[in-house]
This record gives sequence, C-alpha cells and structure tokens, in this order.
Amino acid sequence: MRNLILIIALFSLSYSDTYTFLVNKYDKEMELESKIIKKITNITVKQKVVLFIPKITKSEVKFYSKLFTLSNNCEEANFIFVKKNITKDSLCKNKSGKLYFTNNYKKLLNNKDYFGAFFWSKSRPNIVFIKKRLDKMLISLPNSYKQFIEDI
Repeated sequence: MRNLILIIALFSLSYSDTYTFLVNKYDKEMELESKIIKKITNITVKQKVVLFIPKITKSEVKFYSKLFTLSNNCEEANFIFVKKNITKDSLCKNKSGKLYFTNNYKKLLNNKDYFGAFFWSKSRPNIVFIKKRLDKMLISLPNSYKQFIEDI
C-alpha cells in the first residue's frame, strides 16, 4: 500500500510541470496578443485609446491593463476588441466613433463593422485588415502593415 501511494505521488508530480508549462504558454500568448493589439491601436486610433473587451477574463485584465485604459462598458470605449461569440449589436447603443476589431476571421468576413482581426492559426499569430473598410474609416496603415491588408 505504501508503494502504491508513493507511485501515485511521483506520477502526480511528473504531470505538474506539464500543467505549469501550459499555463505559462497561455500567458505568453496573451502577453503577445495584448502587445499586438496595442500596436494596432497606436496606428488606428488618433486619440487616447479606451479599450473594451466584452466578458474579459482576469488573466486578460492582467495583461491588457498594463497597456490600456480599460472600460467596463462599450459606451465609454473607442476601441472594441470582440474575442468571444458576442454580436456587435448587443454591445453599444451609440456605435459612432468606435473601431471594432475581432479575433475571429469568419466574423471579420461576415460583419462589415469590423475593420480587422487578430487570430491564432496553426499556433501562429495572424493579422488581417480589410482594405475597403480601412478606406471607409479613413485609416491609413504604415507600409510595414500593407502585407496584412486583404482586398475583398
């Protein structure tokens, strides 16, 4: 019986490192995501950025609050990053003057209110902007971002 408990304890410890690795990997991805969104807001928003992420998690707050002024509601924000399955119409009553960005490529293609998306595909970050929507919103990207523009 003592040997069985010892084997179970050793087995449990061997998997604790794996779990820690996964948490650290998620933190690194979240940190990278927040930095990329910061760069995007720096070139698309002319005034101070007030970011709203619907249903934001505590871990997202940890990273995004270091780089942004966060809002608890859509009405006070000028940049909305929709990461979850939420309809844009349920977010804001006043939609003018707000930029909408998503982490879902299909949502970007199907909803003309989003001007771009940041998403992960095959464990790699991807950024996409829609040319017609950038033009409509009078957003001019630097040459270094031209590779991310799609003319759909």
